[in-house]
Amino acid sequence: MKVLLGGPGTKSGLLLRLGQCAFGAASIALMVTSFGFSGYTAFCYLIASMGLQVLWSFGLACLDIYALRRKRDLQNPILVSLFVVGDWVTATLSLAAACSSAGIVVLYASDLNFCSIHKSLPCNRYKVSVAMAFITWIFTAMSSHVMIWILASV
Repeated sequence: MKVLLGGPGTKSGLLLRLGQCAFGAASIALMVTSFGFSGYTAFCYLIASMGLQVLWSFGLACLDIYALRRKRDLQNPILVSLFVVGDWVTATLSLAAACSSAGIVVLYASDLNFCSIHKSLPCNRYKVSVAMAFITWIFTAMSSHVMIWILASV
């Protein structure tokens, strides 16, 4: 199998997974500390989706650390297939959650001017949380792309 930038068991793969964890956790933290988020289903879905993303990425980051410390090769077809499916599932959920949350933010902040009427809503925190979710999705999409190329090289 080819060794690609961001592949499993590499330093770049570890950095990619840590970036997914960090931005996913930041998205969760910003949303959870915002007043009134629980009244919107899309924001609750964002938290659930980012939670799954953080768990998946953290698990694979731990696996990358193990592989780097023990100098193990993680690139076998069955393991890479698992990575591909996991990345596709989490990427799809992350994108759906980020898009639905972005739709709510745009509707309330721009279209209805709900944020200017209700000053108690932290719309800027909502916006930053959604931006962090999109960054998390970009990292996941990159990881998924690398994994499919590694799997295709078998």
